[in-house]
Amino acid sequence: MIKGLAALPMAIMAATAISTSAHAASTFVYCSEGSPEGFNPAFYTSGTTFDASSKNMFNRLFEFKLGTTQTEPGLAESYEVTPDGLEYTFNLRKGVKFHSSKDFKPTRDFNADDVIFSFARQWDANHPFHKVSGGSYEYFTGMGMDSLIKDIVKVDDYTVKFVLNNPEAPFIANLAMDFASIFSAEQADVLMKKGMPEQIDINPVATGPFQKVQYQKDSLIRYTAFEDYWKGKPEIDRLVFSITPDASVRYAKLKAGECHMIPYPNPADLEQMKADEDINLMSQEGLNVGYLAFNTQKPPFDDVRVRQALNLATNKDAIINSVFQGAGKAAKNPIPPTMWSYNNKVVDYNYDPVKAKQLLKEAGYENGFSTNIWAMPVQRPYNPNARRMAEVMQEDWSKVGVEAEIVSYEWGEYLNRSKKGEHETVLLGWTGDNGDPDNFLYVLLGCDAVGGSNRAQWCDTEFNDLLVKAKQDSNVANRTKYYEEAQMVFKREAPWITVAHSIVYEPVRKEVKNFIIDPLGGHYFSGVSLTK
Repeated sequence: MIKGLAALPMAIMAATAISTSAHAASTFVYCSEGSPEGFNPAFYTSGTTFDASSKNMFNRLFEFKLGTTQTEPGLAESYEVTPDGLEYTFNLRKGVKFHSSKDFKPTRDFNADDVIFSFARQWDANHPFHKVSGGSYEYFTGMGMDSLIKDIVKVDDYTVKFVLNNPEAPFIANLAMDFASIFSAEQADVLMKKGMPEQIDINPVATGPFQKVQYQKDSLIRYTAFEDYWKGKPEIDRLVFSITPDASVRYAKLKAGECHMIPYPNPADLEQMKADEDINLMSQEGLNVGYLAFNTQKPPFDDVRVRQALNLATNKDAIINSVFQGAGKAAKNPIPPTMWSYNNKVVDYNYDPVKAKQLLKEAGYENGFSTNIWAMPVQRPYNPNARRMAEVMQEDWSKVGVEAEIVSYEWGEYLNRSKKGEHETVLLGWTGDNGDPDNFLYVLLGCDAVGGSNRAQWCDTEFNDLLVKAKQDSNVANRTKYYEEAQMVFKREAPWITVAHSIVYEPVRKEVKNFIIDPLGGHYFSGVSLTK
């Protein structure tokens, strides 16, 4: 039973009727860090959005076994792949039910039509739903899935075949990612006939453990447990996301018993959390990287000497001390050191303002220049305080004559504007989605991702060719060599300042049982239970 119920916002109290009896329905309150951009994970790359949608509402053909980066069967019970790696045949699970809503009642179970709809919508430009709600499939195109897939074939109601144009080593792991969440083709057909197809992206039905029943932007999301969930009904009856952007306010709510769990605590609060007998402070080294991306298509950042100079002008040790306060370590590569193929031989840029000035002079900027630093409005596992990080960089850069204005927007707008390349430099970061280096290197820095998740807008032929070779080779030793070489190219060309890898902390109240930290950064609640 959660304490301090009287302090809960009235909207949440009214929406959830939180239990005061051990025998009554249980409600779990998660004080989330921001509002989701939407409820179709295929459109976005934000963990905030994935937590609110794909992690708790949807299923995929394959899932990541919780607490690991290993895949296990999801909506596909098994699969076969041809020796040439070009055809994958998936045998689908039978008896899987869809949620229902006040506007849609499913008449059939999950089948092959739902798989084909969910992928064909993203893949086929002529699909009737391709352009619905804007039709921007950032992950799908950023990973090159649109050119990878040659055909998707319905063999029968419970068998689907994917035909590829070339081998793709991380293909199964990719199908376990959020963009591959399975929607109801039947709901899509009903909504299209009603002339309101965009509703599938606002109020989708899915097959996951929880179904969304209410959303108030910047306030709350309310879910109920899905009684017919194919893995069994969740332990908790109701799930509430109480949207609380400020980390200090989240912590106050946690201490007061107004929520059971919070993400992304302030590093300065960790010691106090450790000493609180009502709080279990869980932690794990994160599979993440925080970075500043230069928009390499805008002068002066189209000049590698300028990018190298600002790498040299940035005191990362000062950032680690003031922003992470012991909960992070300096990053030199765009993948974390816990990931296979990490190249430890890469030499990072030391803090050297004198050399930075020399490079700026060589590039024609002896007197410096003016620019901006975009700083995120929310805390993320790879950056607990983007504003403070930007301020440290701003001060460092001013010492070499570069004057930077700090800019920020609401989180969804921030992501959308930076995707379009409106920034000159932008603070962002990444938590791995599938445990494969491709998910960092190709998704964030590949040529296919320019205009999407590649916020550096950087397309380097030498770098990209190495990534493509690695994608198409199933031999891990060969892939490792390609990725190691690619990291050397990345560091030389400096499209980013790689800032930090962080430890992830998850504070939960002592009455919360069975929460498991996801190394891929998600927050899953289907297995969580509450004690009195």
